[in-house]
Amino acid sequence: MKIATHFDLEVFKMAFETSMKIYEISKSFPNEEMYSMTDQVRRSSRSVCANISEAFRKRRYAKSFILKLSDSEAEAAETQTWLYYALKCNYISKELFDELLMQYNRIIGMLVTMIKHSQSWTLPT
Repeated sequence: MKIATHFDLEVFKMAFETSMKIYEISKSFPNEEMYSMTDQVRRSSRSVCANISEAFRKRRYAKSFILKLSDSEAEAAETQTWLYYALKCNYISKELFDELLMQYNRIIGMLVTMIKHSQSWTLPT
């Protein structure tokens, strides 16, 4: 399959799907978490996708490409941390936490692979 845009990237699709799941789940978080945990987990999960998009558009510049993928990796790890808080506050089940954690581990793994093999993703200058 030809990759024409960031929407075609498997890692983008996986990150987007997972962030939408988090959005739906976070609707059930208590109101007092609206401007804290709910907002933060939504922002970080969405930022994973946004940084992948930016990285794809910066493929002409290897260092910028890697930096944006690294930012995406960091946002994925932040999302995992917020999910851990949600688990410990009993807002999500252990099963759901494990599922989402595993999904983000896959996303992080894909991002790390893209970083390691950045030369196959970047465009000639």
